[in-house]
Amino acid sequence: MKNILVGDVMTREVVTVPPNANLFDCAKTMVKKHVACVIITDRQKLVGFISQTDILWAITKKASIDLSKIRAIDISPKKIAVISPKNTIKEVLTKMNTLKFERLPVVHENKLVGVITAKDILNVHPEVYPELEEFARIREESEKLGRVKKADVKIREGICEECGHEGILFRMNGMLVCESCKDEV
Repeated sequence: MKNILVGDVMTREVVTVPPNANLFDCAKTMVKKHVACVIITDRQKLVGFISQTDILWAITKKASIDLSKIRAIDISPKKIAVISPKNTIKEVLTKMNTLKFERLPVVHENKLVGVITAKDILNVHPEVYPELEEFARIREESEKLGRVKKADVKIREGICEECGHEGILFRMNGMLVCESCKDEV
């Protein structure tokens, strides 16, 4: 694993969209191409990155706006983590774990040359599955902690206002809800 380079296992056929693409077109492209993200490029230069999560965010946060009216570049992260094709698989795994990303654009001499995903790495090194599984668990736990920190959490016992079950309740968005309903509110 130490000697295998990102360039050896990355996906070279990257699904890209132009900077003026709207979110509806991005979503259609993802479905048509069976991918979880599209890369926004301008003359082979990486300018943005849109994932399924970004589109779901736009659907929920900008529900009153038609997806075809939202430009992908407007919700793309401004700073995009990238990796070089000369980096090793070990280095990309470390970067993915640190940043909690499942995929990274691969850039060489300021040009997009591919994308590396956890699936690409598993195809070459299935033995890293436990490491990636641990990464997914850590990401899930950190997301839960983030939701708890955002919430106005006060614990008490009673009946859940969402499902009606009795037990320990959490105050979330002004409602008293049980553990199982907490993530849905």
